[in-house]
Amino acid sequence: MITLYGLYRSRALRCLWALEEMGLPYRLVPVMQAFRLTDPAAPDAPFNTRSPGFLKLNPAGSVPVLEEDDVVLAESLAINLHLALRHGGPLGAADAAEAARLAQWTLFAATEIEPRSHPILMHRVQLPPAERSEAKVAEAASALARPFAVLDQILAKGHPVGGRFTVADIALAETVRYAQPAPALFEAAPHLKGWLAACQARPAYRRILARREEEPAL
Repeated sequence: MITLYGLYRSRALRCLWALEEMGLPYRLVPVMQAFRLTDPAAPDAPFNTRSPGFLKLNPAGSVPVLEEDDVVLAESLAINLHLALRHGGPLGAADAAEAARLAQWTLFAATEIEPRSHPILMHRVQLPPAERSEAKVAEAASALARPFAVLDQILAKGHPVGGRFTVADIALAETVRYAQPAPALFEAAPHLKGWLAACQARPAYRRILARREEEPAL
């Protein structure tokens, strides 16, 4: 049995999406992010990313973490690449060349998209209104223009790896999603916009999104 530690309202979502797509049985152990708690060390604090038991799994103190047999693995995108290698089927690689492309586009999501898209989500949605900065949104949107143009060109030909939905699509879709509060970016990248809508319409994604909505807001 696969055990995943985290919450739907965290980067664990992308791992839960992969697990649902693969149809793998798993157990989700809720782990609160410590920064959301007044005192994560309090005796009555919920199990969180600073709890001693969790730090034994991931000394970095972040979710998600996956446990499977002898494997204990942190970092959401690394977890998905592991799942693709061990269980992937169509979501994984058909050969060594596809494995390299899965890694390529996963790293593109991590390095070129997420550092620029996440500030948009933070400053348009997540931060208290008094802490939001439209200047930060504009800066991030400007920095995303080029990688979005690259993706738009690639996605005009279909999925980025093997012409089918893979864990690379999950990595890209979940990092691109953070930029959705800046819709003008997507008007300039119509292939990217259509591909993201198709990814987010997949039944596995709709299931985990429904569960995310049921999870208490933090």
